Amino acid sequence: MLKVGLTGGIGAGKSEVSRLLASYGAVVVDADKIAREVVEPGTPGLAAVAAEFGPEVLAADGSLDRPALGAVVFADPGRRAALNAIMHPLVGARSAELEAAAGPDAIVVHDVPLLAENGLAPLYEAVVVIDAAPRTQLDRLVRLRGMTPDDARARMSAQATREERLAVADLVIDNDGPLDALEPQVREVWAKLVERAEGASGHRPE
Repeated sequence: MLKVGLTGGIGAGKSEVSRLLASYGAVVVDADKIAREVVEPGTPGLAAVAAEFGPEVLAADGSLDRPALGAVVFADPGRRAALNAIMHPLVGARSAELEAAAGPDAIVVHDVPLLAENGLAPLYEAVVVIDAAPRTQLDRLVRLRGMTPDDARARMSAQATREERLAVADLVIDNDGPLDALEPQVREVWAKLVERAEGASGHRPE
């Protein structure tokens, strides 16, 4: 098994890169998706979040009110740390389960938005960083996701800097340009990952 960490700033294009890697044969473990699953109604995760942040972060139907929680944690690093202390163990445990189910010959790509922020690079045999200039991220968040410029900047400033992400990269995908320039780069990165997996195991991953 080859364990790969995939990261990039908000608006850098992780979802599209993950989709392409999965189409080539990667087993993608999506930390954001898992983070949603572990706080679904009725889960211990949601109970822990509600106990820490109060009923105001719950919607009328008892589900997590993500905008309300986001408004709290993105404005206050201390509250963000409190949320991370709840979420990281839950996400880590579920990620480990999915990785174990992938099989010994798999290339497992962990899509981890906060890989650089949380010092997680040593957990992976290769780290792939999707790189985009801050102005590109801001444009995508405003134009494609409907954020206000202030909200977009707040989300960006809560993450690692571009330089901090690139410092932990083994492989870099430049997603500062048009979408049609992305696929050839992802395919090239996949070929390099396959090479690494073959070198580690002595045969091609299934």
